[in-house]
Amino acid sequence: MDKSKIEQGVRLIIEGIGEDPERVGLKNTPQRVAEMYQDLFRGVENDLETTFKTYPVENQDEMILMKDIPFYSFCEHHLLPFWGSVSLAYIPNNNRIAGFSTLIKVVEHFAHQPQIQERMTTQICDFLNGNLKPAGLLVVIRAHHLCISMRGVKKEQSEAITSAMRGYLRKQATRLEALNLLKER
Repeated sequence: MDKSKIEQGVRLIIEGIGEDPERVGLKNTPQRVAEMYQDLFRGVENDLETTFKTYPVENQDEMILMKDIPFYSFCEHHLLPFWGSVSLAYIPNNNRIAGFSTLIKVVEHFAHQPQIQERMTTQICDFLNGNLKPAGLLVVIRAHHLCISMRGVKKEQSEAITSAMRGYLRKQATRLEALNLLKER
């Protein structure tokens, strides 16, 4: 990540809105934003393929669910935050599972880059499907978008929900079981 380019860009934005980038409150803002972006967009440089691990476990066809993994990301259209939770369910294949923290790392990887919710849902699903090779997989994302609540239509309470399914979880009975389990508290 090129922090100096980020600093230059933030300085231009400050000037562009008619502010003085040398004003006391703004003087160090370009550096602070560059450091923050290094963390917020770490998924751009992160190589998920090398850190993703699976484990052998005897599990013939029992569903595994991980609910309400919190995330935040940035809409690539306006660079405004969106945040929410990812829930997923999968049916292992060949007795291979991923650790729960590994599943969280997959979500974090795709969330920490300029993003749109629809693509993020598919990316998480496709990555897990390709690397975990489950018999079935479901990913559901529920999110709130500042680009909807702060500008444009200005609907603060709206929630966007997206899902992606692969394998057995495309079958109605299995999908309904997973969705019902994800709803339970």
